[in-house]
Amino acid sequence: ARRTQFCSLTARAPKVTDCSFNERLNNLFYMYICFIFSGICIVLVHLLIKFKLHFLPESVAVVSLGILMGAFIKIIESQQLANWKEEEMFRPNMFFLLLLPPIIFESGYSLHKGNFFQNIGSITLFAVFGTAISAFIVGGGIYFLGQADVIYKMTMTDSFAFGSLISAVDPVATIAIFNALNVDPVLNMLVFGESILNDAVSIVLTNTAEGFAGSDVSTGWETFMQALGYFLKMFFGSAALGTLTGLISAIVLKHFDLRKTPSLEFGMMIIFAYLPYGLAEGIKLSGIMAILFSGIVMSHYTHHNLSPVTQILMQQTLRTVAFMCETCVFAFLGLSIFSFPHKFELSFVIWCIVLILVGRAVNIFPLSFLLNFFRDHKINPKMMFVMWFSGLRGAIPYALSLHLGLEPIEKRQLIGTTTIVIVLFTILLLGGGTMPLIRIMDIEESQSRRKNKKDINLSKTEKMGNAIESEHLSELTEEEYETHIFQRQDLKGFLWLDAKYLNPFFTRRLTQEDLLHGRIQMKTLTNKWYEEVRQGPSGSEDEDDEAELL
Repeated sequence: ARRTQFCSLTARAPKVTDCSFNERLNNLFYMYICFIFSGICIVLVHLLIKFKLHFLPESVAVVSLGILMGAFIKIIESQQLANWKEEEMFRPNMFFLLLLPPIIFESGYSLHKGNFFQNIGSITLFAVFGTAISAFIVGGGIYFLGQADVIYKMTMTDSFAFGSLISAVDPVATIAIFNALNVDPVLNMLVFGESILNDAVSIVLTNTAEGFAGSDVSTGWETFMQALGYFLKMFFGSAALGTLTGLISAIVLKHFDLRKTPSLEFGMMIIFAYLPYGLAEGIKLSGIMAILFSGIVMSHYTHHNLSPVTQILMQQTLRTVAFMCETCVFAFLGLSIFSFPHKFELSFVIWCIVLILVGRAVNIFPLSFLLNFFRDHKINPKMMFVMWFSGLRGAIPYALSLHLGLEPIEKRQLIGTTTIVIVLFTILLLGGGTMPLIRIMDIEESQSRRKNKKDINLSKTEKMGNAIESEHLSELTEEEYETHIFQRQDLKGFLWLDAKYLNPFFTRRLTQEDLLHGRIQMKTLTNKWYEEVRQGPSGSEDEDDEAELL
């Protein structure tokens, strides 16, 4: 009996080995394709910057390249040279675990905290109530149109889930538009902060609708109240967890002086950056909301406990990783046109686009009008229109549509196909129409730019590489900080509380010795790099080139 069992195991062993070996080869092949495609996208963005194609947003270029690559792969697949499947290439779990957290954390970490906290009320109103209004209008419209047999019929929870996921606005495209317009910094922060919080709110709303998809609650009112309680628990619980994690990181790096060992300091920052996401997901909260607030708090407090080298390293590393993740997602979005199992209904797509535009309008115009009663910086009708027009959809609706576990399968395919069409419509058409809109709506500003020989620039990568944010490199001694606060008598509310008590408690007040060590550290690295660069290929100093550069 043992010999028979051994023989049967031996006979099956090669099959298991071959299966695992083929799976390993497939995974390596897909990883290879991912890296190659990311490299091509980096070259594409470089060419956009080099040839000063500033009118073309990078997301539009990368999505267009993804479409071309998808068509090429489809041709290869038709010739039976390869077997490409979107499900194997872009799993929703890969997006939520690997690609989305760096994007969200970097968004929170790069915020201009002064303007953000000054406008936290307006940002919250746009992000929470505005997104909820848009989700209810889109979801309710789809449900009632389905009941009237105008479009594909879906349940109330499925309709609200789709309305929630499609209400996520792309912050990359939005901030590029407003940077190009050179608008007031407060208004810029108002829109950028809303678009960042909007992503997290949209994800929480979608998870809420999914959680109540199979609810046995008898009345719609009871379902609504339970869903509202679930949303509030997810929103405030996740935000509190992320804030607490950020404050703990500030205390740890304040009392454990790692400034003389930047590698350990940077490693500790990376651990605290990802820690709230895994912890929140483990206790059934929103990891995206937690990591967003953790990034904001760590940037406001923890960052100023770091050495200058780690400050620059952290900032540039986050930007690079976020850029790579965004590039991968937009590229896969273009690829999905040819590799995703589609179910296309023209009437459903058209009505969804109409409802999205209406929902965005009901979100922007009434709330902006309401906020103008309480704001010193008014939002004029021209800017309201640009805000409405710039509500582009991006990577998050696409990934959420793949993540929805709707039944039957044709409903999931319809949602996925419609989401892809809407995202491409907003990115390619609305994003491509951004430049004409700027020329029409901002004539005087454009004329002044022409006189100054400046082009409107929609390249986020070039803007990030041109400068290092000054607020991320500010180092004050205790005496200088107290003098600075004493001069700022206009601080009110949270800003006063933060400057008076929170900031001194969570951040290190540097001594003159600490500042001297930081300057020596930066000067040593700069001199080392400068000496290496000055040496020509033959080992001699190229003084002519240096003089020409100067």
